[in-house]
Amino acid sequence: MRFTSALKTVAIGFALTASSVAFAQGGGGGGGGAEEMKKAETAAKAEQNAKSLGAQLTPQLPPATIPADPQNIWDLDLSSGGRVRIQLRPDIAPNHVERIKELTRQGFYNGLKFHRVIPGFMAQGGDPKGDGTGGSTLPDLKAEFNPMPHLRGTLSMARAQSEDSANSQFFIVLLPRMQLDKKYTVFGRVIEGMQYVDAIHEGEPPADPTVILQASIESDGKPPVLAPPPPPPAPEPAALPSKKPAAPAKKPAPKKK
Repeated sequence: MRFTSALKTVAIGFALTASSVAFAQGGGGGGGGAEEMKKAETAAKAEQNAKSLGAQLTPQLPPATIPADPQNIWDLDLSSGGRVRIQLRPDIAPNHVERIKELTRQGFYNGLKFHRVIPGFMAQGGDPKGDGTGGSTLPDLKAEFNPMPHLRGTLSMARAQSEDSANSQFFIVLLPRMQLDKKYTVFGRVIEGMQYVDAIHEGEPPADPTVILQASIESDGKPPVLAPPPPPPAPEPAALPSKKPAAPAKKPAPKKK
């Protein structure tokens, strides 16, 4: 890591300086214990300074996970099979979490499609137009970029070219994509039901897109909405019994003379 290498360099520099100072003070003779004691004290101070510098340079990362809180769990009932539970993170992106909650309670996401699903990358939804150009009537959000990485299951906000153009569209990461870090606002992560995310129909747009049947905040207590079962296959027409060919007519027996 860059910070670790920098600290080692600083510590070595302090140690070398300390050794030079101690040697100059000792005169290079056989001063023995006093000189060694000064060297040890100076080296200890250098180490302490390096640790202090490291504490200042090391960034304070948010926790990777937080306790589950029903008020901050976003439930998505998908037509691809079941309920996806997502832990929202108001501690790192409070405005984005508040936007999702507001739109969810308005019923905004119900019936919307995942319009852009790229295998091995991400599944994007939240656009009422269904083509990636739409959003809600609320104003766009200012970016809340944070140190959280784009790992599998990460929930992040989609945006246009401007960093402050996120509105209602979101995407769920299918495989790690660290190149997106600090370029898109992470505001949650899937904690249950990732198999239903994996089952979202692929395409740009998909031929048969997966639909959000219901989006809800878990504390609101809404029961899951399940996709209707597929209709049973049409029964095959019953085979008609084949008619036996009529027996050839018998020739009358010749009359006896």
